[in-house]
Amino acid sequence: MARIVSLGSALQDIYLIDRDDFGSIEFEHRSMFKTLEIGSKFDIDKLDFFVGGGGTNSAVTFAKSGHEVIYLGNLGHDPAGEAILALLDREGIDTSFISYPRAGKTGVSVILLDSKSGERTVLTFRGASSKFDNLKPGDLDLISPDWLYVTTLRGDMGTLLAFFERAKRLHTRIMFNPGVLELANSKQLLGLLEDIDVLLLNKQEASQLVPGNTLSELLTHLRGYAQTIILTDGSMGGIATDGDKTYRFGIYEDVKVKDTTGAGDAFGSGFLAAYASGWSLRQSLVFASANSTSVVQQRGAKNGLISLDTPLHPMPIQLVKS
Repeated sequence: MARIVSLGSALQDIYLIDRDDFGSIEFEHRSMFKTLEIGSKFDIDKLDFFVGGGGTNSAVTFAKSGHEVIYLGNLGHDPAGEAILALLDREGIDTSFISYPRAGKTGVSVILLDSKSGERTVLTFRGASSKFDNLKPGDLDLISPDWLYVTTLRGDMGTLLAFFERAKRLHTRIMFNPGVLELANSKQLLGLLEDIDVLLLNKQEASQLVPGNTLSELLTHLRGYAQTIILTDGSMGGIATDGDKTYRFGIYEDVKVKDTTGAGDAFGSGFLAAYASGWSLRQSLVFASANSTSVVQQRGAKNGLISLDTPLHPMPIQLVKS
């Protein structure tokens, strides 16, 4: 068991689910909802409330796998914040380092989900999770974690640097899954990666940082930035290396997708949940893929999360020769 800090956002996810009104049409090479006319009213089929946000999604995966987990992020003093706290408490996650920015409201996402196709549109109010410069890297001194797992901090490169530098002084290992706003600061982001032990990107994200058209080319150009690198490409699987061995992998299982919310968080946190438990790179990739596959079969970012004792079946994964 490892002590893991999960640093990132916490949101309440409100699902508006319908089978007919959220159907899509193609317009100028984009898919759009076809019947939501301005000024009209629609009855929806179902309403659900879940807890989301990359920081809490990852924290729950770690807790389900038996790790000691500390969530580090921002909430507001409001019903949404209370719902998030209640879930984290039920999962046995340490919430004593959560901050409450003055006048900050807990972030909320409204997810319009077409139950027929599984397609969705997300409207997000970031609220207290819009900024992270109030968080204290010195808290890591009190926690002494084995791992720091970081999802997007909304492009706050200064706070990221401060946490990474503090973690390295404590010999805490770091896994990082940057977001859109970090990738927009590509030069600064590349400078931060020298402190990273595990870097997770999808193919499109990697192409914003280094040249290359294929996963192999992108991986080659990223090798000097982090010890272990994982690149994913949706239904095409992905590629990963720890500097010693390199694996190409496919999808864990071809399933009907109900909701893709939290799939990336499930993959990244699933990998670290296994890797921090001493599993090999190959075994950790299989568990990550299984965790993500399980999540997309249910609504909500956390409902399908599995644990390390969940039986797994083989998946397409092979060692790449040098």
